[in-house]
Amino acid sequence: MDTKKIKIRRENGEEVEAQAPVIVSASRATDIPAFYADWFLLRLKVGYSAWTNPFNGVRSYIAYDRTRLIVFWSKNPEPLLKNGGCLDYLAQKGIHTYIQYTLNDYVAEKLERGVPALQGRVDTFKRLVDRLGFGKVIWRFDPMMLTDAIGTDEILEKVRRIGNQLKGYTEKLVFSYADIRAYRKVQSNLTKNEIRFREFEEADMLAIARGLSELNRSWGYTLATCGEKIDLEPFGIVHNKCVDDDLMIKYFSDDEALMDFLGVEIVKGDLFNPGGKIVKHRNNKDKGQRQFCGCIISKDIGEYNTCPHLCEYCYANASKETALRNWQQHRENPNSETILGK
Repeated sequence: MDTKKIKIRRENGEEVEAQAPVIVSASRATDIPAFYADWFLLRLKVGYSAWTNPFNGVRSYIAYDRTRLIVFWSKNPEPLLKNGGCLDYLAQKGIHTYIQYTLNDYVAEKLERGVPALQGRVDTFKRLVDRLGFGKVIWRFDPMMLTDAIGTDEILEKVRRIGNQLKGYTEKLVFSYADIRAYRKVQSNLTKNEIRFREFEEADMLAIARGLSELNRSWGYTLATCGEKIDLEPFGIVHNKCVDDDLMIKYFSDDEALMDFLGVEIVKGDLFNPGGKIVKHRNNKDKGQRQFCGCIISKDIGEYNTCPHLCEYCYANASKETALRNWQQHRENPNSETILGK
């Protein structure tokens, strides 16, 4: 993790120490673009936010003085497009961004009751690409779920319908297989919500991989798994880095501060090497993530138990009641240092 610390002054006048990350993740723990975009914009303008460690309850501070890039994660990032909103502000400040956009289709099964209609989400995807540029909005179908109503054929059909609409708007599809029993909250939420799920077997994974490979003949996307152990390289499927230094080099290599943080040297071309070359001097993998996660170091600023999407399989909420209670607390104090409104 990027552990550089600086001194900041809180709004109450107190001087505290804050972590000052170069790369911010917003957020794996909750949907900041959908529900907390205004709060995040305010915190960017103030210059810092507060974060509560989910394991020990200790509050710490994140300063945005050194931030050069923000990775957004969302199922409904439409609020980012608001005039005078986050994207406008980040562009003014020269802070780069790209979006991990989870665009699933579980409408018929009512697994994602809190997200907007599917066509609206597809349209939002296209508007974001028009705004940010091709390659900076990544399509995720995540997670893939097996239930009494969804088998591998049904998943592939759902992916096909969305994938056909996104041709020309994305260069990548990232997916994962729901690993339910490995996540207590997921299993508890599915059981509580009376969803008849089943775990993926290797045969299911291979069937979907084979089907995606066939679909991709007409798409030409990069296919990638998120945090999966299984090797699907024979199907042309790679392991993904969601917080991705390769993407940053591809699109933001002119940012010297970002490249220096990543340990990247851009060697300009000459007579013998007209195209130049890129030299990565270190491995930036975030060792604090899951074993098969390829993400590089960043600071996540979200808080668990705060997402009002209320997806039936949620890993980030202990319960719908807790998430709604925290959402209401935020709405009562939307200008707080923390998402939680306290």
